[in-house]
Amino acid sequence: MGILDTIRSLLGTSAEYDATRDADPEDLFGMSTAYMTMEADLGFENGDAAALCFSNVDSRSFEETVTEVEAILEAGEVETGTSARFTTDSQGYRWVVLEDSHPEDLVTSIHFAADTFIEEGFGSRLLAAVFAFRKDGQRAYWIYSFRRGSYYPFAPQSGRERNSQVEFKLQSVLDGELDVESDTEYWYPLWPDRGKTHPWD
Repeated sequence: MGILDTIRSLLGTSAEYDATRDADPEDLFGMSTAYMTMEADLGFENGDAAALCFSNVDSRSFEETVTEVEAILEAGEVETGTSARFTTDSQGYRWVVLEDSHPEDLVTSIHFAADTFIEEGFGSRLLAAVFAFRKDGQRAYWIYSFRRGSYYPFAPQSGRERNSQVEFKLQSVLDGELDVESDTEYWYPLWPDRGKTHPWD
């Protein structure tokens, strides 16, 4: 098992056993004000993208739920301009990838998708919601772990290194506005495939 398999296995499995509380999709709305704080206090702009990561289920009802989410997001694009696509990464995890220059539309669409999975009985398949930011060539993400019911920062650098200084700065500024994971052992990096940009690539 490679390092990416291990990390995502932990995000989906170990965190389930060690969950501090049940995930609440309403937590995602906290990101609406966090976008403003990220820009005003830290200079990080909206990365124009967000994504929902979930594990697959080999069942007809699950695929019907995925189709339902896809259809409604596609219909909503006319009103909000938020484009949505579904993709599967090299490890077999599935993603709803959303692109929009308006942060509130990204948050609303991520919440809708997550809430639909939960209402249809597939909340346990949700792994993470990922919100992208950028500043002077530095990418950063806020990741919401559904298994921990909390957020944590992820600031990747080239060579699969993490910018810990940026991550702890994000934690210090946003803790309280977001429910930030206090145990840094659960700040799992979500690396993209080699040569790719985002965790969902």
